[in-house]
Amino acid sequence: MRLEFLSKSTNESFARVVVAAFASQLDPTIEELSDIKTAVSEAVTNAIIHGYEYSEGIVIVESTIQGNRIEIIVEDKGKGIDDVQKAMEPFYTSKPDLERSGMGFTVMETFMDELMVESQLGNGTKVKMAKIFESLVDEE
Repeated sequence: MRLEFLSKSTNESFARVVVAAFASQLDPTIEELSDIKTAVSEAVTNAIIHGYEYSEGIVIVESTIQGNRIEIIVEDKGKGIDDVQKAMEPFYTSKPDLERSGMGFTVMETFMDELMVESQLGNGTKVKMAKIFESLVDEE
């Protein structure tokens, strides 16, 4: 599944619902679905607020399912992250004036089973997340 949309805050909920609908074919629990929606919200919000800094750009969301695993990629072509390791530290925010909590990546790590962030200054950021559906593991 591939989705592209303008970097407008109103599109965050749209992206979250689309990914949740795509994930529903794995028959997730309510908790698993909630985890995915929360992680996608954080990744898309980061792309809009930090990647494009509220300017207009395109956010790309891709998702694939293999067996009991869903992979979700959220990508922007915005300004990029200078220091990914620092940006992933809990409570770190590059926008304290906007009252950002600095917990976006921490939330993604908490709710997903895998998280990888690739970024290059001036070329954007790609967040890759994966979740393994335990209910399907038990059935195999």
